[in-house]
Amino acid sequence: MTFAGRMSKVTVSPTLKVAADAERLRRAGVDVVDLGAGEPDFATPAHVKQAAHRALDGNFTKYTPTPGVMELREAVAQRYQADYGVSFTPEEVIITAGAKQALYNSAMALFDAGDEVITHGPFWPSIGDQVKLAGAAPVIVQTHMEDGFTIKAAPIVEAITPRTKAIIVNSPCNPTGAVISETEMAAIADAATARGIWVIVDFTYEKLIYEPVAHNLIKVLFDRMRDKTVICSAASKAYAMTGWRCGWAIGPKDVIAQMNVVQGHSTSNINSITQKAAIAALTGPQDGVTAMLNEYRHRRDAVHGWLTGDSRIVCVKPSGAFYLFPYIADLLSPAGILSSGEFAEALLKEVAVAVTPGEGFDAPGYFRLSYATSMERLKEGCERIKAFVRTLESTGKLTAAR
Repeated sequence: MTFAGRMSKVTVSPTLKVAADAERLRRAGVDVVDLGAGEPDFATPAHVKQAAHRALDGNFTKYTPTPGVMELREAVAQRYQADYGVSFTPEEVIITAGAKQALYNSAMALFDAGDEVITHGPFWPSIGDQVKLAGAAPVIVQTHMEDGFTIKAAPIVEAITPRTKAIIVNSPCNPTGAVISETEMAAIADAATARGIWVIVDFTYEKLIYEPVAHNLIKVLFDRMRDKTVICSAASKAYAMTGWRCGWAIGPKDVIAQMNVVQGHSTSNINSITQKAAIAALTGPQDGVTAMLNEYRHRRDAVHGWLTGDSRIVCVKPSGAFYLFPYIADLLSPAGILSSGEFAEALLKEVAVAVTPGEGFDAPGYFRLSYATSMERLKEGCERIKAFVRTLESTGKLTAAR
């Protein structure tokens, strides 16, 4: 069977594949510890669910304008004014089916065949594949475990060529949890401004930063290049609303208008009930966001300690998001498991723990572990991982721990 040529350039989302594999085992009755999913285990806040009930009871179940109802677009603007001190109009906002669609709309509206788009790796795979679907070429600038996967301006600027159309920054980063500093973001913005290049920020984990560091990327960019900046984010992580599918893009009116055209010919408006729920999330109490952040910090510290008790598992403690990204080269061997992809497969098959292999993030030798689940399940998962490693050692498939 012949498919469109663009399909040969992209692959199935590795995170969604892990979720599907884990679900298949669960349906077979296996007790799977799923550390692959990138979604909060917390319930959506009560006042958000109540807003959805009111929408249903009020029969708010029809089509809405493609870019979202005005009240929600205003709520996004008000939230960002309160949080970051930046001002924009509802016409500079489009409501999307998650941050993923916001990024996709951006790619479709801005990129052409022959364009280059710079981003940093290890990277969330949809970023590169969306660039490819738009006909452009992703250019990956690697960050490094040795310096905490810090996103630095210099190598990104050095990668700019006459074909560079945009730079995509993901901070906090999925999968590494790295956070770019305002100084580095400013340097990227200054270089982009001088060359007329777009900067797109995947800000999905904006509320999940563990230490009190300056991270007002929006103001940094708006002060320097407002006419060439697109911000993509969502209610998914901050408000435990992954299944509700509500994201947004913020940018210049003409770009938002083009995204509206793309969306109008693909999905049209997002779920009407979700829009009412998102208004409540953005305008209502924010203390639940802080509570989740504090719990994630506790989990991060615990899981990091459990895993790195084995010196062969090397792991940077992340600054944001809710993932650990362990390096397991010392657990790979010609006599045993050859890659992190094989490691993840064997882990799921042998001890029913789901993690996402690093190959999906352009980072062989690593795997991504989500700690967005209960402490009880995290402890169980880590115990199973350590037991699996002991089995490898006892069967002569790797060297003894140092």
